[in-house]
Amino acid sequence: MACRISELVLGCRDPEVLARFWCEVLDFVVLDREDDGTLEIGPREGFGGPQPTIILSRRDEPEPGKSRLHIDVNATDRDQDAELERLLALGARRADIGQTGEEQWHVLADPEGNEFCLLKARLNPL
Repeated sequence: MACRISELVLGCRDPEVLARFWCEVLDFVVLDREDDGTLEIGPREGFGGPQPTIILSRRDEPEPGKSRLHIDVNATDRDQDAELERLLALGARRADIGQTGEEQWHVLADPEGNEFCLLKARLNPL
């Protein structure tokens, strides 16, 4: 028996802002809210399905020596260029991490500056 990723945890200053952003990007919904401001977002079907959920945990500053989570996304119902425009309209911005311009992906940042990549391959929706 193997393990699979069930949830991803991202420390952030404003879980509500990132929840709105990532829910729009991934067509997720808020599944749980904790008293400390932590939010869990995931597929409409809820926790435990084939897709992991994302825990947005309130942190005023990143923890020293701890890397932030990096998320890769693939469009499921449009080509990469159309998805790039949609993500930018939602509040993503381009991020420069030293790309050559020859990459098959786009490096972006969410509204709090967390980098993620939009990959070229289009995936079939689940």
